[in-house]
This record gives sequence, C-alpha cells and structure tokens, in this order.
Amino acid sequence: MRGRGPEGVRRRKGRDEKGEIGLESRETIRLLQSRKSMRVFENRAVPETVKQEILSASVRAASAGNMALYTIIDVTDEELKRKLSVTCDDQPFIAKAPLVLIYCADYRRWYRTFEEVVDEVRHPSWGDFMLAATDAVIAAQTAATAADALGLGTCYIGDILERYEEHRRLLSLPDYVAPVAMLVGGYPTKQQIEREQTPRFCVEDLVHENGYDLEKSDRMPDMLRERDGWAENYEQHVRAFCERKYNSAFSVEMSRSVKAMLDAWINGETAEKASGEKEGSGK
Repeated sequence: MRGRGPEGVRRRKGRDEKGEIGLESRETIRLLQSRKSMRVFENRAVPETVKQEILSASVRAASAGNMALYTIIDVTDEELKRKLSVTCDDQPFIAKAPLVLIYCADYRRWYRTFEEVVDEVRHPSWGDFMLAATDAVIAAQTAATAADALGLGTCYIGDILERYEEHRRLLSLPDYVAPVAMLVGGYPTKQQIEREQTPRFCVEDLVHENGYDLEKSDRMPDMLRERDGWAENYEQHVRAFCERKYNSAFSVEMSRSVKAMLDAWINGETAEKASGEKEGSGK
C-alpha cells in the first residue's frame, strides 16, 4: 500500500528517488515560509509539556563542536517579566507573554571545567564569544520554529542587548555569560494570525554566488523602491527609517551596551579581581 514500509516513510518525510518532496517536508517549508512576528497573545498559559517540547527541540540545535555554548533562562517570575518589559524599550507585551526565553552565550561551564583539569588555560576571548553567541542564536531560532509548529507565535526582543549592566544584574549573570537573544511567545490572537506578513527582500538580491557581489549590494535603493509604498517618497522613507532605527537613541545605547558586554567578557575575572584589590587598598 502507498505510504507503507521504508519507501513510504521516505516519501512522506523527505525526498523519494525522483527528488520529489514528501508531505512532512512540504509542511516544514510551509511553516518556515509563513512565519511572522507576533506580539499579542491570548490570556492562557503555555502548558509545561508544550514548553518542554520547545526546549527539547532547542537543545538539539546545531552547536560548535557539540559544546552547547549557551544557557537558556526560562523567565517564569512575573515581576522579572515586568522589569524586562521596562528595560527592553518599555514594551508591555513582554510582561504579558506566557513564554519568555533569554538565550545567553555561555563559556563559563567549559572554562571552569578546563581549569579543573588543565594546568594552563587561557581566558575566553573574542572568537569564543562569537562561537557561543552563534550557538545561542541558532538554539533560539530552533525554539522559534518549534513554537510555530506547536501553534504558538513568537517575537524576538533585540533590546536585550541594551542596558547590559542592568540585565546582567537582573539575571545574575556571572563572567563569560552574556545575553544575546530573547524570545517571547504564546498563543496568538486571531488578529495576529490573520495579520499579513511583512515583506522580505527577494532571494536573488540576498544570495551572492562564490563571493560578495558589489553590483547586487548596490541595488539596495531599487530593492527598497520595490517594497510596497516605498516607490513614492523614497527619500522620505529612508530618512524616517534611519531616524527610527539606525540613528535612534536605542541604537546608540545598544552599541554602548554591547561594547560593555564584550569588555566584560574579555576582562572577565581579571577585571573583577583588580577592582576588588583596588577597593581593598582603600580600607
């Protein structure tokens, strides 16, 4: 019968010998193609079993050297959610989100383990941060896809990169642990489900073959004019977008905050020790 046995499984899940895409693979592509950010959720909790499915999928994400250089902070405390809704650009919907996950680049676990076994161990540096941050973001996006598959809607909160010192204190983050991604989610309202997707640039403009294509990159003005509503008053749209995003106060703060985050990562325990010695010398 059709669909039975190993060949049937292959047809349903992946590609058959002719390269035709199976039903489950098509559903995965449909899920990815239909994704959009959702910020308004129904007033109902995400069952623990559903959350655990999302987290289980998340920790199966690709990871550099299978080191899992990240930690997921599951924010369940309502007061902490409220504080984060303020520190993350005053966005009240964060406090109302049933699911709030913060993904931290984390080299502390491995670094401390190395120190226990190896005689000479260097401090985590720039490359280690990049690997850990990449691990964290990949795991976060895997969680977002899993949440979509389970009927939830999600939204990334880039403002977790701002106010580093305050977020480090709020989340009790030690050295070599830094927040790089924040994902909020819940069951979306009907309005959010039916809301149109925001447009994206086309594949041809974003994919360069065998190297960076300056001609394609220089098409940016045309790429913007091709967006709905941008053809008219193009310069006005660009100015407004620049002021709202790139030149905005939050963007300036994000740059300051990320520099502080990286400085703390590089200096680590050495900086804390030096600070402690300085305070002690004044007694």
